[in-house]
Amino acid sequence: MKHLTSLLDLTTAEVREILKLAAKLKQQTKKGKRIPLCERKVLTQVFEKPSLRTRASFEAGMAQLGGQSIFMTSKEAGFEGRETKEDIARVLGGYSDIIVLRTFSQDLIETFTRYAGCPIINGLSDDFHPCQALADVLTIEELRGEISGKHLVYVGDGNNVAKSLAIICGHLGAAFTVAAPVGYELPGSFVTDLKSRFPKLRLQQSSQVMQAVKNADVIYTDVWASMGQEAEKEKRSQAFADFQVTVELLDAARPNVLFMHCLPARRGLEVSGAAMEDSRSVVFPQAENRMHLAKGLIVWLLASADKTDRPVKRRLKKRLAGKKKR
Repeated sequence: MKHLTSLLDLTTAEVREILKLAAKLKQQTKKGKRIPLCERKVLTQVFEKPSLRTRASFEAGMAQLGGQSIFMTSKEAGFEGRETKEDIARVLGGYSDIIVLRTFSQDLIETFTRYAGCPIINGLSDDFHPCQALADVLTIEELRGEISGKHLVYVGDGNNVAKSLAIICGHLGAAFTVAAPVGYELPGSFVTDLKSRFPKLRLQQSSQVMQAVKNADVIYTDVWASMGQEAEKEKRSQAFADFQVTVELLDAARPNVLFMHCLPARRGLEVSGAAMEDSRSVVFPQAENRMHLAKGLIVWLLASADKTDRPVKRRLKKRLAGKKKR
């Protein structure tokens, strides 16, 4: 059974399969075709952290696929000590065909993969944000062609988003640079493991932001203080003061550079309002692609797990080929 706890779970071929499927489903959606590949399937989402894009993208995606969604907070699920995480995983797994978790602890996601008995998706943890990185590449490749050989520059903290982007660049042959103040780079242990997994990855880290973006095809940023780091907000604002993405920073990159942000954006902090509204900004198509990616990921995972008489993968093959369901 396949899961997505991080992009390290996947082979490069599997990353490509998911992106191809998401793109195909998006094409169908734009043509007004919502193929019920997941009819009678149930998606359960349990969140410790609030969300706009993650919750809405998975719920909307599952609805368009003909399935149903259940949502609950971590308190409602009992994560705060009413029962063990293992027991919760077993119970929810019995009700669900697929589960999305948005949580602080990566260990909680790993626990669910062992006990739930159905595919688990990391909707975000403190360590990784794989769905975001997949949707980002879907966006880049729609607008600029294959990401292989391109240069993605991430301006900001070496957080879960940065780590997931680094991994997917390793999978797909893109160069990746993190521009961050000293002390806020990607963790050393992560870089060591990343280079071991992807020895050909062109990875750089720099504290000179203007120099870092000089040959950028994509400039990407995120909030300076993520959820759980609120106590460090003032300290981080001072440390990152020279790392705001502005129109001037975009001008320092390649002429056809794209600007991306995983949102929510703090206009006036990590990005200026002018850069958000610049013609090179693709943050809202990027956000929409979270839903199309969610659809592709759901179908791909269920196709790998479904052992019923009418498996999702058989339905998928027929419906995407244009054959009508009998």
